[in-house]
Amino acid sequence: MSKFSSKGYLDMELLRFTTAGSVDDGKSTLIGRLLYDSKSIFEDQLEAVKRASLRRGTEHLDLALVTDGLRAEREQGITIDVAYRYFATPKRKFIIADTPGHIQYTRNMVTGASTADAAIILIDGRNGVTEQTCRHSYIASLLQIPHVIICVNKMDLVDFAEQRFLKIKEDFTAFSRQLHIPNLTYVPISALHGDNVVEPSVNMPWYEGGTLLQVLETIPVGNDHNMEDGRFPVQYVIRPLSDQFHDYRGYAGRVAGGVFKPGDEVVALPSMFKSKIKTIESYKAQLEKAWAPMSVTFTLDDDIDVSRGDMLVKPDNMPKVTQDLKVMLCWMNEKPLQINGKYAIKHTTRDVRCIIKSVEYKVNVNTLERIKEDGEVGLNDIACITMRTTSPLFIDDYGQNRRTGSMIIIDEATNNTVGVGMVTLNGDF
Repeated sequence: MSKFSSKGYLDMELLRFTTAGSVDDGKSTLIGRLLYDSKSIFEDQLEAVKRASLRRGTEHLDLALVTDGLRAEREQGITIDVAYRYFATPKRKFIIADTPGHIQYTRNMVTGASTADAAIILIDGRNGVTEQTCRHSYIASLLQIPHVIICVNKMDLVDFAEQRFLKIKEDFTAFSRQLHIPNLTYVPISALHGDNVVEPSVNMPWYEGGTLLQVLETIPVGNDHNMEDGRFPVQYVIRPLSDQFHDYRGYAGRVAGGVFKPGDEVVALPSMFKSKIKTIESYKAQLEKAWAPMSVTFTLDDDIDVSRGDMLVKPDNMPKVTQDLKVMLCWMNEKPLQINGKYAIKHTTRDVRCIIKSVEYKVNVNTLERIKEDGEVGLNDIACITMRTTSPLFIDDYGQNRRTGSMIIIDEATNNTVGVGMVTLNGDF
């Protein structure tokens, strides 16, 4: 299957992207087509799909079954869970999150999109922009996914008409002006037949852009990480058991922002103790610098008190240290949000508790209207809330840093994740 060496594969750039769209817009078929045409499906997987296609009585190879892995999904012909798939081309590695289209699974779309560098939003060429299109586009904007690709699918069912594609493009462009989408691309495709997915379509000579795969291979991802604000949440303190290394004390974690080098002065939050970086180590060797999103270990010149949940930052560039937060919340639980309710929070590597103080407004994701008179936040609702935490968090605005500006909210009684939040420090979203 692979046409490149394992060493080259490990060194390749990674793009995470998610798919979204209304029910039956062809999301799973599109991902199956990407994998099939890029020769990224193993023979045993392909044979299983062929057998399943025959059982369902389809006249063609049903590529949707490549990602619809659950038995319930295959029987119903829909996507229920978030299906993650991995593939690579000679230019780039990819992680795909195939998310459900049903409105009751909106929370799954949030899950799949939370770490994405790009989002593919499918629009059925027959139906045009729908309420679910608006919902998924708003979520992509809310999560500040930097690249959005609008795939107008099923062009074969509208006679590959250029005017139909242009009308949908015009309609979505008008809606997107209300959103924050930095980079927007449109591609007309037929996932079923492969037009403009991996290979250019002979049926749409009027389209002069790249295929979907070409767009995915050329999206710049290196600039999407915050390289200005030094943020290093400490995940683990390394103390070797051997007496030979009794003086060693390393702080392991993933760089959440900025660039760090040996000799840089850092401040440990919340203690405010200062030191300098002595070494930066990876699993291979010592490094001259580290930047987001690298996983590394720091050693410091001084033996200061640093624990899991603390954060190392640059002294001239500090996050906001606060217990009072305004958060844009996506609620993911059947049990409604409780005002004055107590919840647990995970923010980077830090665990705290909080109390929900108020609901500022809810958002109608189809019209983007703010609803201030309705304070009940239920499953799949998106709302702006205020909260107070039991101890300070080291926060950036979500628009400035997606990692230090986001959190998950947990019901302490069940240990279930019930919500995800994006912090706003610079006004409303």
